[in-house]
Amino acid sequence: MSTKPIVIVGSINMDLVVRCVHLPRPGETVVGRDFRVLPGGKGANQAVAAARLGAAVEFVGCVGDDPFGAQTAAALRAEGIALTHLRSMAGVATGVAIVLVEDTGENSIALAPGANHALSIEHIDAASDLIAGAGMLVCQLESPLAAVQHAIGIAFAADVPVLLNPAPAQALPDALLPMVNLLVPNEGEVAVLAAAIPGKIAGAAMGSAANATKSASALRMRGAGTVIVTLGADGVLVADEKGCLQLPAYAARTLDTTGAGDAFVGALAAARLEGQDLHAAIDFAQRAAAFSVEHRGAQAAMPRRADLPSARALPGLAS
Repeated sequence: MSTKPIVIVGSINMDLVVRCVHLPRPGETVVGRDFRVLPGGKGANQAVAAARLGAAVEFVGCVGDDPFGAQTAAALRAEGIALTHLRSMAGVATGVAIVLVEDTGENSIALAPGANHALSIEHIDAASDLIAGAGMLVCQLESPLAAVQHAIGIAFAADVPVLLNPAPAQALPDALLPMVNLLVPNEGEVAVLAAAIPGKIAGAAMGSAANATKSASALRMRGAGTVIVTLGADGVLVADEKGCLQLPAYAARTLDTTGAGDAFVGALAAARLEGQDLHAAIDFAQRAAAFSVEHRGAQAAMPRRADLPSARALPGLAS
């Protein structure tokens, strides 16, 4: 079991959440049931998920010098997350996400990145010792790609395992994927990543586990370590050196899917850092994601260890 922290380089937002009967169609106005202002952002959500499950977590990112910045930072501190490298940017707004959640639990999100886009290579360099001494580096793509790639390069040079959640999906530099140990996209993101591969090795459209398998295999060919594709209610697809394996999801009564992927990522990182093999870590992450969709909100829905059901027996995976 590692005593080193998980270092998360990523985004921190304030979520403005409206619940409604259904998501509005173009030109349609839907009357909401309620409105809440909640801390969010993929990086911050993943940090909370890992911290609540017992990991030591350090956060690297940017907020604005506004009330939302102070509130989101306070929420992370309350979870025991270290913020030595959280920067407050003068004259810049904290990132904001407009989240619509319909009664089925599905959501639609519009994001104004704000201070998240101020994260620079200089900020990463200031945290280089922290990154090089981490037990694992976790990144997403709500921060500038140049800063994310620089952080991953520091971790790779120091032999620190890297987990990349490539969301929102975009074309990635050729040099990046070979430095990633765990690539964790969802079904839509893996299709976008594969479609951007030069020569169109894959590029299967979103819509089936078979397409996700083709896309994940193509990303492995391009250099990624283990690719874990989250498929929502259809579970996860794991592509590693032994091949591809689809694992079922845990049954859940879905209230709100916001942050479910972040619960999975944070739990996966925490489990791997404490020494769980890949099989056990994926199962642990699936249980965390199932818990999250049964509760409203993003950070508010992240489980603690006592909240998780018992593990089930699943086919073995490479460790």
